[in-house]
Amino acid sequence: MKVKTQPYHTSDFLSDFTTENYSVVVWQGSGVFAVDGINYSYNGYNILFLSPYQKLKLISDTEEEVAVLFFHGDYYCIEYHKEEVACNGLLFNNIYLNPGIDLTKESYEYILELFHHIKKEEAEDHQFSQSIIKTYIQLILALCSKQKRGIENSSASNEKLPNKNAAEFQKLLEMYFKSEKELSFYSDKLSITNNTLSKIVKKEFAKTPSQLINERTILESKKLLHLTYRSIKEIASELGFSDEFYFSRYFKKSVGCSPKKYREKVGISVVAQISM
Repeated sequence: MKVKTQPYHTSDFLSDFTTENYSVVVWQGSGVFAVDGINYSYNGYNILFLSPYQKLKLISDTEEEVAVLFFHGDYYCIEYHKEEVACNGLLFNNIYLNPGIDLTKESYEYILELFHHIKKEEAEDHQFSQSIIKTYIQLILALCSKQKRGIENSSASNEKLPNKNAAEFQKLLEMYFKSEKELSFYSDKLSITNNTLSKIVKKEFAKTPSQLINERTILESKKLLHLTYRSIKEIASELGFSDEFYFSRYFKKSVGCSPKKYREKVGISVVAQISM
């Protein structure tokens, strides 16, 4: 499957839901959704962006319809189109931000209309269908990137500055996650205790430092598996694992499949071919 729109109900997401595709999930109501075990509350009209093999659970106060758009990475490459839609690292693949966005009723109905047009093009499958579908996907991602960028900019300007130590932890993590995976390394760098760092980071990002260290490592693992031709042994070494088999176990525990299976299902991006 390269692209597909699929109707569900909230009850379909009571246990872990995962796919090898990128997913855009649209629904309304109130309750809690969890992505990779991290809970987020929601209320109103919602849209959620999931990368391949991210786990979703959804607990709703009422039974509601859920519309899901799936697209495979080799059909619409978010990395290849990053200049047009700026969604990679904003809508997808950002461990520090809520993966969802609150929508207005107008935006919610418009995106559902775009889903309907995609489904119609899928069914008709004429000469121009694939180009039209990709344009609709690009429009959805661009509109939501614009809204999320506005939310982030508004938060930065209207609310108090983020905790200094939490911000410094984020910078340190981006610098050292490949080689340093112990909490004590980061707390020592910041001259605070492990407990203090954990409380600060949890308050700022709704995740513990250890969860962020793990998620950052897994995010880079997925990137290298999808965007390069490097062997699993080379990837393990780059990420600070002396043993590729330990890396495979580490990856499988978080993702639910081995690095080898992930690469087989998600594929190697056209970006890897271009950069050769």
